[in-house]
Amino acid sequence: MEHNRELREFLRTRRARITPEQAGVQPHPGPRRVPGLRREEVAHLAGVSADYYARLEQGRNLNTSDSVLDAVAHALRLSPVERDHLFDLARPPRARSRRRQPATQRMRPGLVNLLASLDHLPMFVIGHRMDILASNRLAHAVLTDFDALPARERNFARYVFLDPTARERFEEWESMAADSVANLRRYSGRFPHDPRLAELIGELSVRDADFRRWWAGYDVHFATHCVKHFHHPDVGAMVFHGETLVFPEDPDQMVNLFTVEPNSPSAESLRLLGSLASTPLDSLA
Repeated sequence: MEHNRELREFLRTRRARITPEQAGVQPHPGPRRVPGLRREEVAHLAGVSADYYARLEQGRNLNTSDSVLDAVAHALRLSPVERDHLFDLARPPRARSRRRQPATQRMRPGLVNLLASLDHLPMFVIGHRMDILASNRLAHAVLTDFDALPARERNFARYVFLDPTARERFEEWESMAADSVANLRRYSGRFPHDPRLAELIGELSVRDADFRRWWAGYDVHFATHCVKHFHHPDVGAMVFHGETLVFPEDPDQMVNLFTVEPNSPSAESLRLLGSLASTPLDSLA
């Protein structure tokens, strides 16, 4: 039943954001009781019967062909990430291999070497459910010392929503937080039976009103680059260019790093922060 609800709400919220005029269809006659497209209008755009689409949206037709799902994705103007999410939700749970359940992740040796080599930039590796698999010294100085946290709390979404310094330091905290929610929603479609993911989502829902609001929106997307305006209490303002590197052979181990413009005030501030981070605390007394 939970699986059916996820599919229903995802499709409902996707069609609610598109008007008939935007979709290029003649509005269905009669008063409109819902925002966006009606089920009948989506069915018309996708080339299927209204009854067929209704059963799909209600989770009562879980053997839909790829061509129909593609047609629905096109009708709803889904992004590539949203399309993949639709395919995840529309597949019968019994057809999903247990291999899709996330296992304990271990860092590949190459990523360990990369982390050690790029010690002049804040860098961390994110696994499934946004767990922090590894992070370097500068990432600890900019964000938080993930290594000092209990293993189950080393998670980027937890940092964004539950560590008050995240809201204080990132000017674009809201967009970063919304992206984190959208990423968790994407993982929930891929791994619907992951108990640790369910536990994380439940905790964030209970503890943070912003998380609850964005989670109810059913948005799914995945940003690979961004600009972050940051303020550190020790060195002041910095502008980071965030980059996420995804490897096709292992998409659940992603390298995240913050770069700065060469010879910029941000570069100087980052250099100073690196010096402070490498200085023993007793020498600052």
